[in-house]
Amino acid sequence: YTCLTSCNIWLQTGDLQRYETMSDSRAAARSNPPTAELTDWDFQAYRRLVSTELSRRELEKLITPPRVYPDQRVILAVHWHPEHIPLEVAMTRYRATFPGRTMDLVIPTQHNEILVLGGYAGVEVDCHARSFSTKVQLLLHFEAERIAEADALKGMIAHTFKYRSSQLHQFIDTIVNPKLAPLFREAAELGAAEDELVEFIRLHTGKLKGLLERSRDSTPPAMIKNKLLSGYFDLLREHHDDHLIDRAQLVLRNVKRLVKRDFSLEYFFEVEEIIEETRSVGGGIVVPHPEQFWPVLLAEYDVDGYEVWNPQSQQYTRFLIDVLIRQNRRRERGRRPLLVFMGDDTHLSTKLKDPRHLRPIKAHREVGVQSAWDEVAIQKCLSVGGFNRRSVIEEYMARLCG
Repeated sequence: YTCLTSCNIWLQTGDLQRYETMSDSRAAARSNPPTAELTDWDFQAYRRLVSTELSRRELEKLITPPRVYPDQRVILAVHWHPEHIPLEVAMTRYRATFPGRTMDLVIPTQHNEILVLGGYAGVEVDCHARSFSTKVQLLLHFEAERIAEADALKGMIAHTFKYRSSQLHQFIDTIVNPKLAPLFREAAELGAAEDELVEFIRLHTGKLKGLLERSRDSTPPAMIKNKLLSGYFDLLREHHDDHLIDRAQLVLRNVKRLVKRDFSLEYFFEVEEIIEETRSVGGGIVVPHPEQFWPVLLAEYDVDGYEVWNPQSQQYTRFLIDVLIRQNRRRERGRRPLLVFMGDDTHLSTKLKDPRHLRPIKAHREVGVQSAWDEVAIQKCLSVGGFNRRSVIEEYMARLCG
């Protein structure tokens, strides 16, 4: 780019785009019209986006946590996502974060993909709660040896993985397909986007669609997810103003939210089916995401416990602990009590991104870091039910190995 400040014009190889300062002082792209031709930079950017290889600099960044907790002895981490980061790298970072640990339970829960770490395996699976017409996510945990017996469940999860990946294509089509223009316009209006910004988003989303179509066979399946589009727009910061990209990302988040709202659930397996297959191989089941599980709590599924806190769900923690305590008091004799869990919901690939362009709620997550366990007011609530990290680990491990 060559910047001609006096005219506020940016020149890009293969593109000519004019930016004018709008009345609200926000920069927006004005099409002349721009070309959708893919450039060498586009292909290089795409390869960077879908690469699962780590550079020396990235590896060093991953294994060096920004904060260490030397005094924390007990760690419970059963809701986190390695993504494309190798588990040995994830665990090197984890060990550096908690050098004084004496007891822990650490199980990865990749989205719709079973991973084995040490003696345990885990997955976060999407399923369909037909009785209240919504998607529900469950954390499934197993003793690693029992996964060999779980052919039916593995097939169900593989199907879910493939179907869930199709959401990216619906995400992209909502933006570039004229037949879906009303939905895109709804998202754009929620983000107060002018026509110039709308066209900028449509142009570059179309480019990503072309890159994806040309590289389908060489793209790792795990990288075909909604993050691919937002990641591509983040790379555009190399050529465009941060404010413009921030505004585009806001619109993209709105589109994603609307796509998820309207995404068909018919091809997800029923909650009851997933639970039945999990129990058949001795697996444990935890309901994550406190802000989403109100209907699930009322449904009284056969689960081991509920996540009452995670970094994006902190408002109702004490109330939810009280609810679980009351439910345990009413449970029939012989039924195992519900357990309290907290999840850091860490996505390790975010550690490789520029923190300036990450939402703080995601940037500071770390595997095993769940501050609510140590808050005095929450500890008082937990003590009423006999809950603490150590007791939950001991009970849950006994269930998984029983």
